[in-house]
Amino acid sequence: MSKIADILSKIKSSSGLFIILVLVFIYFAFYAVKGERGLIRYIHLSKEVERARLLSEKYAAEKSTWDNKVKRLSSENLDLDLLDRQARLVLNMVGQKEFVILDSDIGE
Repeated sequence: MSKIADILSKIKSSSGLFIILVLVFIYFAFYAVKGERGLIRYIHLSKEVERARLLSEKYAAEKSTWDNKVKRLSSENLDLDLLDRQARLVLNMVGQKEFVILDSDIGE
């Protein structure tokens, strides 16, 4: 422990070396926080990764919904109600004894 104290006392006694060491420390501390790979950039990238992960989950859920619809319209597993609904939406037609209730969520 006395060796460390001796080194520190020698550094303090030579003020020029002490000032240079303090400036070097300040330089590295500044770039550790504000630099290209510093703490602030790390926080920013962490938030960006989180947003990308949430967007990926959203698109995965949407893909799953579309996969389910495609599966139900395939020739092996045909859902006649879904086929009828899609045909009515695409062709914009209804039967003679039917009425239409417009909904903003149609087709989604």
